[in-house]
Amino acid sequence: MNLEGVLSFSHQLLKKIVFPGDIVIDATCGNGHDTLFLAQLVGPNGKVYAYDIQRAAIQNTQARLGEASCKDQVVLLKKSHTEIASDVSEPVRAVIYNLGYLPGGDKSITTLEESTLKSIAAALEKLVPGGLVVLVIYHGHDAGKLEKQAVLNYVSLLPQEKFSVLQYGFINQRNQPPFVVAIEKR
Repeated sequence: MNLEGVLSFSHQLLKKIVFPGDIVIDATCGNGHDTLFLAQLVGPNGKVYAYDIQRAAIQNTQARLGEASCKDQVVLLKKSHTEIASDVSEPVRAVIYNLGYLPGGDKSITTLEESTLKSIAAALEKLVPGGLVVLVIYHGHDAGKLEKQAVLNYVSLLPQEKFSVLQYGFINQRNQPPFVVAIEKR
C-alpha cells in the first residue's frame, strides 16, 4: 500500500522536525515504542519526558529503552500528562499522544477528555515555533468517542494565525480506525 498508516505517518512528521539535542515529550508512553523512537531522534544530548499513569507502561517503556541503550536521555514519569506545565521547564520541539488505553493492558483505564485537553493546552504553550503536537486518536471505545469529539472541537477552534491543524486518517475501514491530528505552532 502506498498510503502510510497512522503510526508511520505520525513518525514521519516527527522525523522532519526532531533533531539531536532537542527536548520532546511522549505524553502517553504506553509500551515505549514512541518513547524509544523519540529517544533515538534526540540522541544522547537531547531529552524525552515520557508520561504514563500505569506502572506496567513505565516498566514496559523502561525495558524497551534498556534493550536499545537509550535510557539516559529519557525522564520516565509515572503520572498524568496534565503535569507537563509543572514538570517541563524547557521549550519543546514535539509532543506525541496515543489516546485510548494501554495495548495489552487494562482497557478500563483510558485517557480522558478533560485531562487530555488540559495536557494539550500545556503542550502548546511549551512548543517552539515550528514544533508539532501529534495526537494518534483511538476512539473505538466509549471514553474514546467522547475524547475524540472533545479533541476535535478544541483543535478546530485554535486560531489559524498561531496554529495549523491537520487531520489524517482512513475513512473506509471497519471498527473506528485511529487517525492523526497534528498541530503545528506558527
